[in-house]
Amino acid sequence: MESSPNPNTNPNSNPTRIQNPVSSQIAALWPTIDGSLGLSEEESVSYARRFYKFGFALLPFLWAVNCFYFWPVLRDSHSFPRIRPYIVGSAIGFAIFMAIISSWALTFSIGGERLFGPVWNKLVMYNLADKLGLTGWS
Repeated sequence: MESSPNPNTNPNSNPTRIQNPVSSQIAALWPTIDGSLGLSEEESVSYARRFYKFGFALLPFLWAVNCFYFWPVLRDSHSFPRIRPYIVGSAIGFAIFMAIISSWALTFSIGGERLFGPVWNKLVMYNLADKLGLTGWS
């Protein structure tokens, strides 16, 4: 009668951890989505910083571009520590911007004249276009 050295171990489990070598190499080697065709790490820091700062200049969609272009940095939390703060900041900034613009758009479209009262006619763009004669159908 054979007994196993540790009765709590599962004989079917694999004790070694298998990692995906392709995804870890891409995340570790290249900070941009275009891999070896993209920017070096030094250039990436400069571009990420610029996109992050210009996002505050009323261009928040640059934050979205920053997150998309540096997706490997955003995906892997342990790679490129010099670039990561700009990418995470861009992701947070874009999320806040989208929450604000979405809430404004929903408030404006759902609330309408009931919410804004008589000011509604001054706020709506199609009324402004009618007043200026830009519609062509009046």
